[in-house]
Amino acid sequence: MKRGRAFVVIGCLALFLPTNLQAESPSLEPQARGTVQRGAMEIGVMAGYLQGNDTLTSVSSNRSAVYALPRVGVVVTPEVGSGFYAGNLELLLEPLYAHYFEPFTATAAGGSVLFKYNFLGFGRWMPFWDLGLGMLWTNLAPRIPEQSTPFNFVLESGPGVQYFATEVSLFFPR
Repeated sequence: MKRGRAFVVIGCLALFLPTNLQAESPSLEPQARGTVQRGAMEIGVMAGYLQGNDTLTSVSSNRSAVYALPRVGVVVTPEVGSGFYAGNLELLLEPLYAHYFEPFTATAAGGSVLFKYNFLGFGRWMPFWDLGLGMLWTNLAPRIPEQSTPFNFVLESGPGVQYFATEVSLFFPR
């Protein structure tokens, strides 16, 4: 058992050691702080798969869907704060499209406006927290019990992290 733990530790070191060694030479790695500045634009796409389960409820647990969420945003503030909290605020538009294929075909479409706080003090890693509000239309209603109307409000919030792997990024400084 100890041998297995040693392999896990060595594997983790092998993954992160090159990144830490490069951190000594800032010219070799892209920095979030240098890229994500006031006026910079972000363009991206998120995609996902949903498989319902009955962990907390048995209502509509057999649902399956694929999601596509393109997003476009602009950094609206200069860097504020210091240390861990150093960062800036970004405003994003995030359209949503979902196609449900189990237990029947259905569609959901809508969009949200999001505020995203980018934490800039972590080199090429950029943790963030976003908060958004939007609207959604779906033809799941009234075919599933928890969907009483085709129009819904969307409230979303949560943490995330972005990694700047190369000098080329989806942030476009002005």
